Amino acid sequence: MEVTQEFSGANAGYVAELYERYRRDPASVDAESRAYFDKGFVPDSEMPVANAPSPLPCSQDITKIVAAARLARVVRELGHLDARIDPLGYDRPGDPSLRLETHGLTIEDLEALPMTVIGGPLAENAPNARIALDRLRGVYSGSVGYEDDHIQVAAERTWLRNKVETQFFFQSFGPDEKRDLLERLTEVDTFEQFLQKTPPYQGQKRFSIEGLDVMVPMLDCIIRCTAKAGTREVVMGMAHRGRLNVLAHVLNKPYEAILAEFPNPNAPVQQVSGSGSSALGYMGDVKYHKGYRREYHDETASDMPITLVPNPSHLEFVNPAVVGRARAAQEKRDHTGAPEQDIRASLAIVIHGDAAFPGQGIVAETLNLSQLKGYRVGGTIHIIANNQIGFTTMPGDSRSTLYASDLAKGFEIPIVHVNGDDAEACIAVSRMACAYREKFSKDFLIDLIGYRRLGHNETDEPAFTQPRMYEKIRAHPRPPEVLATKLERQGVITVAEAGDMVARVQRRLLEAKSAANLSQSTRNPDAPAFADLNEPTTGVSASRLRRLNGILTGVPEGFTVDLKLQKSLLDLRRGALEKPDAIIWGHAEALAFASILEDATPIRLSGQDSERGTFSHRNIVLHDPETGARYCPLQAESADLHASFAVYNSPLSEMAALGFEYGYSVHATDTLVLWEAQYGDFSNGAQVIIDQFIASGNTKWKQSPSVVLLLPHGYEGGGPEHSSARLERYLQLCAGDNVRVVNCTTSAQYFHLLRRQAKHLESDPRPLVVMSPKSLLRHPRAASSLSDLTEGTFQPILDDPRSGARNIGVTRLVLCSGKVYVDLRYGGGPLFPARPDYEAADTIAIVRVEELNPVPTAELAALIESYPNLQEIVWTQEEPKNNGAWTFLQPHLVDLLPPRARLRYIGRPESASPSEGSGAQHAREQERIVRETLSGAPTPVRPATAPPARNGRNGAGRPADPETPSKKPNVKTEESRHAR
Repeated sequence: MEVTQEFSGANAGYVAELYERYRRDPASVDAESRAYFDKGFVPDSEMPVANAPSPLPCSQDITKIVAAARLARVVRELGHLDARIDPLGYDRPGDPSLRLETHGLTIEDLEALPMTVIGGPLAENAPNARIALDRLRGVYSGSVGYEDDHIQVAAERTWLRNKVETQFFFQSFGPDEKRDLLERLTEVDTFEQFLQKTPPYQGQKRFSIEGLDVMVPMLDCIIRCTAKAGTREVVMGMAHRGRLNVLAHVLNKPYEAILAEFPNPNAPVQQVSGSGSSALGYMGDVKYHKGYRREYHDETASDMPITLVPNPSHLEFVNPAVVGRARAAQEKRDHTGAPEQDIRASLAIVIHGDAAFPGQGIVAETLNLSQLKGYRVGGTIHIIANNQIGFTTMPGDSRSTLYASDLAKGFEIPIVHVNGDDAEACIAVSRMACAYREKFSKDFLIDLIGYRRLGHNETDEPAFTQPRMYEKIRAHPRPPEVLATKLERQGVITVAEAGDMVARVQRRLLEAKSAANLSQSTRNPDAPAFADLNEPTTGVSASRLRRLNGILTGVPEGFTVDLKLQKSLLDLRRGALEKPDAIIWGHAEALAFASILEDATPIRLSGQDSERGTFSHRNIVLHDPETGARYCPLQAESADLHASFAVYNSPLSEMAALGFEYGYSVHATDTLVLWEAQYGDFSNGAQVIIDQFIASGNTKWKQSPSVVLLLPHGYEGGGPEHSSARLERYLQLCAGDNVRVVNCTTSAQYFHLLRRQAKHLESDPRPLVVMSPKSLLRHPRAASSLSDLTEGTFQPILDDPRSGARNIGVTRLVLCSGKVYVDLRYGGGPLFPARPDYEAADTIAIVRVEELNPVPTAELAALIESYPNLQEIVWTQEEPKNNGAWTFLQPHLVDLLPPRARLRYIGRPESASPSEGSGAQHAREQERIVRETLSGAPTPVRPATAPPARNGRNGAGRPADPETPSKKPNVKTEESRHAR
């Protein structure tokens, strides 16, 4: 048959290899090629080969062509295994398939074959296949190793290989660029040596960058390329290795400011204000955990913010926070509907450790976010700061993969390994990362391979554990020395010029040291306390709520609603505002959200089931069963909604998902950001984010996120898992007013709580932890009426509804929080009547503590004073004694005890497990707690009278002021709040 153009010329080697594959397995080649071969086409000696020196013998040369083409393909795919990417010169892993003999080839064979069997840009103008293959090896097995075979999109692979083989990003390295690069490396290295040799910095921990110095000019390059592409903000995250150098040279933090943070034995000791009940003293963090921010300027960008996010020693856990901040910077939220995202508005850069990248699961969780609609940021640039040793552990003991970067293959992220001693190659791959991200909006990973010149910190002796490695490192020239030697050979600089560069940096550092010694230490400045503001009015007029309810219950014309949802959701909500106690939890939340949007405050809600709610109580997104169309009423075009609403079902992640929302909240301070756990105890999986960022971020870094955690909590007999949201853990993290922790019992309280949080976003920001309910979501005794939403605000405590004239006869005051109140007051059955023993308990009052932190001390003191004849205060909870709020509140309640009154606990005994394993056992224990609480109260020991003077102290245990009238309790009863 006639040979077609597709199977000739430069494709000769390719078609021969295709034919060999076809012979082994016809299904292994594409359909078009298979069709040619099925018709009888066989490549033979008549096949024209462009630039062939002579006709080729049939069988022999076809075999050689196939072998050479195969070898070229292997070099492109596996050449990185032979690449010289280790500056210490350790043996490369290699692969037999990269050898000529594996393919039955010799040098003479390749010299007899045309360059077209190798193909690609590098083969152009080569006299034969040997020269073309040598060029190919020089690129794929040089100081850079490329991995892209795991990428499934052919267009991406083609683009990458074209840029590699044209050496596109290695161009534009003129003498000026080379001198600038050497000057930058000199700054980096001289800074580290100055700290290492100069008292009082000598020997102090700083986690130096030495051995990975080129990371700083790489970051410079990425920022510069990003600015030229029109990016308006850069957000960076990294652990402590090299952080001081990045702060100094990428963030432009002044040398004197950094030096002032080193302990100086001659500096005066400063007092730091501590945390009180309403103020939080700034205690700071170590210098290599801190963040910083600068404005970047060049010919293409002005005032582009670059932020290095603060990070604790938990290494990779900053990753999702960085990406969350980048997403917040990309979104426009000042309009109705979903936020508008511009992925070019910001860039996320994350610097990883070589042991941490494969070792910490948060990395995989964050990489998984990269292409999800609620989390993607158009590509993050990753750099592994690979010192080949992690802490003190060699790779064979710290990972199960060849490369530290192999985890990224599962997410189809291009990987480039580069020798840290080849500074020009490092800049080239940085350019490549920016260009790939710009074109494909995907992540890119650079595995920067260097070494660690000193120990893990500057007090370690690394030769104790890696003696042979450190023998190599001690003999190895420093990175600027490597580049200076190269540039001297090229005639770009002289030895004297390189020395002058060092001397200039040393002079600047000595001047900075003098300035730091003269200036007052910047460590531990006092941060302003949280604002002591009056509670905002959060009620919404009935007319507004009715109008917003119409938006929430309306659907577009032609949109079909699932019949069950139509009846159980929309129809009920349409009439709920006109009925007493008909506004249940999800409805109150939707009304709160709508009113917040009407106030022009954006909202972002995420979680594993957040669109419908774990218990199908929200259903804020409707799905047409006939067309599959999606409709969210809070994203409807409406003149009443003035800000964006975003809701996303998150991946099955807690740590990365919450870390993302934390970062988003820190950056978008005007946005109400909520994260909902599927069950409250799932937040255990995000404990590092909660402990190290949310609870302590203000104390350490002056960051005040307003992220809201919705954690389903309550004992309904479901077993040890999913009963407790581990309330005690959040309370243990509370110090002063750092976190608000709330356990509501009515939908109106939740409505006002959300609106209060929205109003405090910028005036009094702090995180909010909500023990959200399960059985109370639809419980009629937790429902509210329209008037409850139109009046008042959130109440930290709710008094017994029977309070008033009977207070004088009460001897036992029961304090509780959350669902247990419903168990104490109501029986079962469809109408949930009040329990007879509750109704008969004339000497008992039950009070709900709705806000557990900040502890409502003043409100509790006034309430206790309103019960003049108390003999005991009982704390009742459904959680075990070592869980729940008891251990947190006990010392506060002791301080509030009236004279002659005692404090008691009623609840489950201490337990290592949150709850019983069977429903029957749970029911028996729950009933025991209720009966014990409602029985055995002390009888009055004297006629009920007004409270007498108590040894100069009032009922709250504070000195009495005879000139000051007793306060009226700032506590509303249920009757005063609910129109029942």
